[in-house]
Amino acid sequence: MQSLDMTVLTHARDWLSAGHRVWLVTVAETFGASPRPPGSMLVMRDDGVMVGSVSGGCIEDDLVARRDEFVGAPSLQRYGVSAEEARNFGLPCGGTLTVLIEPALVLTQFETLLKKISEGDVFTRVIALASGAWQYRAATPNQATVLTANELVVLHGPRWRLLIIGASEIAIYLAEIAKTLDFHVAVCDPREEVRQAWRVAGTQFLEGMPDDAVVAFKPDAHTVIITVSHDPKIDDMALMEALRSNAYYVGAVGSQKTSEERRARLREFDLSAEQVGALHGPVGLRIGSRTPPEIAVAILAELVAARNAISILSP
Repeated sequence: MQSLDMTVLTHARDWLSAGHRVWLVTVAETFGASPRPPGSMLVMRDDGVMVGSVSGGCIEDDLVARRDEFVGAPSLQRYGVSAEEARNFGLPCGGTLTVLIEPALVLTQFETLLKKISEGDVFTRVIALASGAWQYRAATPNQATVLTANELVVLHGPRWRLLIIGASEIAIYLAEIAKTLDFHVAVCDPREEVRQAWRVAGTQFLEGMPDDAVVAFKPDAHTVIITVSHDPKIDDMALMEALRSNAYYVGAVGSQKTSEERRARLREFDLSAEQVGALHGPVGLRIGSRTPPEIAVAILAELVAARNAISILSP
């Protein structure tokens, strides 16, 4: 669940609670180039105020201008079918975009949806096109938003998980920014004095030693594990288990020299050369970062590139 989508749903709930009418608009399908992927959302209020995005802006203007036309059951609207429409609505390279507009929503629907998202599970919201009724189904992070003849299936919940080892200043900024990038963030640090200073709301603090925390986290192909404690006794414990796991990405902060020394230590344990070679370190793009916020930005830029299958070669 992207941070922007959470903002959309929260505004929809608050506006309904205040007595406004709202329209929820969801990207249902795209063909060719499109500014926003399927599942992207915006919410419109009865006075024309809007939060969220489904395109570059022109489609939003059209939806707001026509909002009173949409009543009753959900309505599918297709933009950019012709080259002229694509130009008129700002769609690149002749792309087309289909959105679902839901005009008859009530407060309890958003309260239930937001509660389910807060529980941290991945699930789909299934919208019946004929009636507008919502149902929920269990899902996996790699499922896609799908439009069929009878329903729109929209994925919700955290699609990526980030486990940070070490509650350092870097970890604080890493966690804050990662929450806005569709990561469910967990942190482990066995040092009580460090744990007491942790101040990032909306994150999960794992009990126990780092190696036990990694195992309990059950890393999968949508899991990233980053060590930032700068204490080899803490970082190495976590890395030994992380590199044996199914985690998609394992990284550690430190200089080039520190990283080489870390790999040498890890090779002394029961890890294969391939497992040690999978460690990303020094982690983060080389942007000249020095401060904790800059280091966090460098790390997350590399993580976003990795999950989008973009290869970036640092100079």
